[in-house]
Amino acid sequence: MPPTTQAATPRPEQHAATRAEFFDQLAVVGKAFASAKRLELLDLLAQGERTVDALARETGMGVTTVSAHLQILKLSHLVRTRRDGTHVHYRLADDDVAALHSLMSKVARTHSPDVGQALAAHLGSGGGPSDATGEVEEMSHDELQRRLDAGTVTLIDVRPRAEFDAGHIPGSVSHPFDTLLDAARTWSPNSEIVAYCRGAHCVMAHDAVRLLAANGIHATRMQDGMLEWRVAGRPVEGSPTTSPARSAATPARTLEAAS
Repeated sequence: MPPTTQAATPRPEQHAATRAEFFDQLAVVGKAFASAKRLELLDLLAQGERTVDALARETGMGVTTVSAHLQILKLSHLVRTRRDGTHVHYRLADDDVAALHSLMSKVARTHSPDVGQALAAHLGSGGGPSDATGEVEEMSHDELQRRLDAGTVTLIDVRPRAEFDAGHIPGSVSHPFDTLLDAARTWSPNSEIVAYCRGAHCVMAHDAVRLLAANGIHATRMQDGMLEWRVAGRPVEGSPTTSPARSAATPARTLEAAS
């Protein structure tokens, strides 16, 4: 019977080297999140795919800067692209990227007083408090789903229409912020109105509730927003390949252009 050949036992230094390589590669993904500008891009891409030009318009960044940041996200395998003729559309690589973005935001809001204060200032920037503290009344996902099932609530999506088309809560209706008051004229005086927008740090739903309150219409805001609803595995309608804007794509520039 031939002798049994035993595999060489890895030396501790070999484990150390491979462990270091793993953490180096993990840090590449972590670094992709270590930019306020890239976080803003991820936040928009969580609502639907977009072109470079569309992202530049919505964020106020230059096209070259957006291209460079998208290149970093692509090299980190956090975004993918889809070509449609001369247009290149960027989207999140998968739902788990949105989940990671959402969880990171939640952890930051929970544990960082600075993040909490910055968010409070942002969400309070719309003016016109809904109560004595300026807080906007909110409704939980479970309670909203119960009322949707019972048909006792009018759920309005105040995001841009293209984001609604890319994915929305079943039973909701699209009323972008600038059309809200016109839509309100068609509602029954006894309607129960709930508004939602992009996510936990999106101000549009807060401002919508304040605007309606200023015009004598009581409304509440859905807890968090579309991002958290989707991440929780709740039902979503729409086309994930519907881009919120069609525009000519701009080739990615060098990584050094990112700031």
